[in-house]
Amino acid sequence: MNREIKGLIPPGIGWIADNIISKGNILGTSNAEGGRWAKGLNLPKGGETVFFAGCGYQYTSGLEALLSLVPKMDESDIGMNLPADLARFRKKLGVHLSAMYRKTSAKAIDADTQYLRDAVKVLDSLGVKFGYLADDEPCCGGPLYFFGLQKEFVKNAREVYKKLKSLGVRRIIGIVPSCTYTLRNLIPDCVEGYDLEIRHWSEVVLENIKSKKLRLPEEVKVTYHDPCLLTRYLEIIEQPREILRAIKGVELVEPEWSRGEWTTCCGGGVGFEAVFPELGRILAVNRIKELTETGAEIIVTQCPGCIMRLKSALEELKIDGVKVLDLSQIVAIAMEV
Repeated sequence: MNREIKGLIPPGIGWIADNIISKGNILGTSNAEGGRWAKGLNLPKGGETVFFAGCGYQYTSGLEALLSLVPKMDESDIGMNLPADLARFRKKLGVHLSAMYRKTSAKAIDADTQYLRDAVKVLDSLGVKFGYLADDEPCCGGPLYFFGLQKEFVKNAREVYKKLKSLGVRRIIGIVPSCTYTLRNLIPDCVEGYDLEIRHWSEVVLENIKSKKLRLPEEVKVTYHDPCLLTRYLEIIEQPREILRAIKGVELVEPEWSRGEWTTCCGGGVGFEAVFPELGRILAVNRIKELTETGAEIIVTQCPGCIMRLKSALEELKIDGVKVLDLSQIVAIAMEV
């Protein structure tokens, strides 16, 4: 990224972009760290069909820690000469951003990456054959596109495709909405002859779940929050709801109009909360009010950004008795896997 571009974007966004370009993930940590969630699952390394974990779920704890610093970063006078200015900023705050992941990687990472573990356990129980690239999984580079760094995105897109093809990948099951959209819709525009088949986890699960009996231990009211990219860009709206309706014990309750393509944004995702932290907070609080007015005891969604924002809004409003779960979690509970 050249100096002229750096001067046009907020420090937090610039830092994330630099990490993708130079380190291959949004936090700038090692890819081996991101792949720790799969330890003990005995997933095949690679293959023609692979599960694409994506940065959002793998680095959730580190992202939460980073986003807590973004307001201070954007208000500081460090300028935009990353990474030198960011290094001075770290010293000023007395923190080491690249170490955040390691500091939060014990209990926090075990909890956050349970989404991924449940997702692959569900696929495996349904008889879906797939592998995982682990530390060979490239960053899709989606944030570069959303940040407006088109030249950098195109370069990354071509490198991603080349790497996936070199590893023998033909089909991808994505779970992060932004990664799935990037791989399915954005990268093909940058690569001549793009021939990878990209499907979202909920599409694959719905196709294979109909012969299964799913049941929760007790009846519960559940509402569903549509992630923006999953709904408005990938047009995956009814699939998650059909999965929830297939679970005995789930009573699906939703806001009267704020659902599907008309869902109110949670204020997170693709860097929005890094650029507009206060507005993101307000949107999250408003969305939680809409969802909890349904009487739901569980809010289900399927986006790491949405999960972070909705949980933070529940805490801010001091609402007890309501949980935020990923769709993979509630399905895993119903399947007893």
